[in-house]
Amino acid sequence: MADQPIRLANFSGYLGDRFTAVDEVLAGDPVDVLVGDYLAEITLAALAARFLADPDRGYVEYFVDQLRPHLATLAERRIKVVTNAGGFNPAGLAAALRAEIAAAGVALRVAHIEGDNIVGRLGEIQKRGHPLPNLDTGEPLSSWPVQPIAANAYLGGWGIARALHEGADIVVCGRVTDASLTVGPAAWWHGWATTDWDRLAGAVLAGHIIECGPQAVGGNFSGFTAIENILVPGFPIAEIAADGSSVITEHSGDDGIVTVDTVTAQLVYEIQGPRYLNPDVTVHLDTVRLTAVGPDRVRVAGVTGSPPPPTTKVAIFGQIGWQQVNTVYVTAPDIERKVELLRRQLERVTPGGVRIRLTTIGTAATEPATQWEATVAVRILATAPDRDALVRLGLARVLGSLYLQSYPGYFTDVAGTQQSKPGPRIEYWPGLLESSTLTHRAVLDDRVLDIAAAEHTSVPVEVAHPEPAPAPTTGPVRRIPLGALAYARSGDKGGNCNVGVWAPEAAAWPWLREFLSTGEMRRLIPETAALDIVRHEFPELRAVHFVFRGLLGTGGSANDRVDQVGKAVGEYLRAKLVPVPLTLLDSLGYTDDAH
Repeated sequence: MADQPIRLANFSGYLGDRFTAVDEVLAGDPVDVLVGDYLAEITLAALAARFLADPDRGYVEYFVDQLRPHLATLAERRIKVVTNAGGFNPAGLAAALRAEIAAAGVALRVAHIEGDNIVGRLGEIQKRGHPLPNLDTGEPLSSWPVQPIAANAYLGGWGIARALHEGADIVVCGRVTDASLTVGPAAWWHGWATTDWDRLAGAVLAGHIIECGPQAVGGNFSGFTAIENILVPGFPIAEIAADGSSVITEHSGDDGIVTVDTVTAQLVYEIQGPRYLNPDVTVHLDTVRLTAVGPDRVRVAGVTGSPPPPTTKVAIFGQIGWQQVNTVYVTAPDIERKVELLRRQLERVTPGGVRIRLTTIGTAATEPATQWEATVAVRILATAPDRDALVRLGLARVLGSLYLQSYPGYFTDVAGTQQSKPGPRIEYWPGLLESSTLTHRAVLDDRVLDIAAAEHTSVPVEVAHPEPAPAPTTGPVRRIPLGALAYARSGDKGGNCNVGVWAPEAAAWPWLREFLSTGEMRRLIPETAALDIVRHEFPELRAVHFVFRGLLGTGGSANDRVDQVGKAVGEYLRAKLVPVPLTLLDSLGYTDDAH
């Protein structure tokens, strides 16, 4: 078994991904393990509110529906399943699966991983001298004026590996790292030691690439216009060899495509820089090499690793109030003055304690050919510490009362439903905790298997890259969209937004590297002008990577941006017009028709 690569097929990238994915993957190419990732930070926030209301819930209930029709197939083909669909209640999900397996009359063993949920231990942990400092600010958790409702530490993959070694067929996790879902099976399959840093680093990177499902095969990809079969992109497969190297591919016949660029897009997604920290290993991303080795096959090699950090992240959530959002539309001319009138009319009836934020989305055309080219949307977000204040405001009712007394052309989408009830507003605290304080366990049948913390750890050294020298200003230039020469992918890490920008053509890399300085980024994205920006370079990927600290407030679940988790920041950047030397454009054969 260990002589052959392990083939892991992703079937979920987040809670809400395509429901039919398990059907599709099992109808696809042969694989050894199915891997399902459901937990983003913003997803945990939503599950936390549900779990608080009903402790018997808190796991991804429809995962059971996804798996139910395939239990006999899994047993027959001896395919393992590893997922974090357990959310806040992995034991509850494991019990639900056992009931389904018994009803189906098949022989499958279910294990679950526990130890990540430490909300009941927060007081004890702090009393023992662990302040759970904020990952971004360094402030102790005791300074947070919010009552935590959930706290989940990010566990590594060794509990999963142990459960599989002991005979589990389905392993249900809560908050393990996304990549742990891949690291655990790879370590079990190949019999790796806990100190096989390079091998573990390779598995972490393979897991990071496939964890978001179709994103690795052309979904959410800047170069989507060049992909013919992008309608229903499939789910990726990672073939991980004994040395930790991998090949990223997809099921034959599926839509989408696997190229060096689609893999790069996922590699630079939601990272903090050249050091990718995991509870099992620190991954050195600056040594990664990607090579196309066949149609829809990209080899990932050159990954190196070092001991993991002594701490792990803890996702802590607390309710900070309530919120309600609705949308109205404004048509030119005089858009700014119309929005200002709407703002004043709303403020006039807003109770004390309620905050109203209006965001105008879009720009009307100078000479509109249709009514919709002259129209922009205005998103209205109301927040308050207590629900009653929003109920008193009655935002939907207020907006419904303005048809005859607001700006000319006032309308809402009458075919849609205005949000009439406030929802909880959850804030995120990314804490740090020594991994040795956790009780990591795999529970299989009636056995509880203790998982030791990493014996060897190392405090990561932050990598610093100098700013590029100013590009020479000689020679003619042409202003074109940055996206004509570069791809990008952006996402969230708590309250920070990251964006990786890379040149698909090698000839454009020297210019891209010189042009995209931190100062230039502040000019291109004025929203970042006052923020702390971290810049790194990945020459092997021809990529420049930025982290905008604080762009997303305290995290996607609580910030009041429309693009809550920064998904479109990369495309926004690509839309900017930038001066490019004509000599470079000529060498690339650039034409307006080609872009």
